[in-house]
Amino acid sequence: MLEAKLKVINQLGLHARAAAQLVRLAAKFESRIILIREDNAVIADAKSILSVLTLAAAKGTEIKLEVDGTDEQTALQATVELFATGFGEIGE
Repeated sequence: MLEAKLKVINQLGLHARAAAQLVRLAAKFESRIILIREDNAVIADAKSILSVLTLAAAKGTEIKLEVDGTDEQTALQATVELFATGFGEIGE
């Protein structure tokens, strides 16, 4: 299992469009991808849009990422990159 710390940097946070991008990305991998909002103990399955939306992650929210499975390294890198680029919304 691999872990990383993520920060939501896009202005609108982890809203519906960003959550959909995350779910589409997560679905490409066999690994289990879990997001944990440690400040309020909410846990989300990155392959479920409803689960991801329950995080209610606004800009600045810190999230712990846990990835476990056969392609965990690739899944971790792709997820970290998606968050780092602000879901393509930086500058909007």
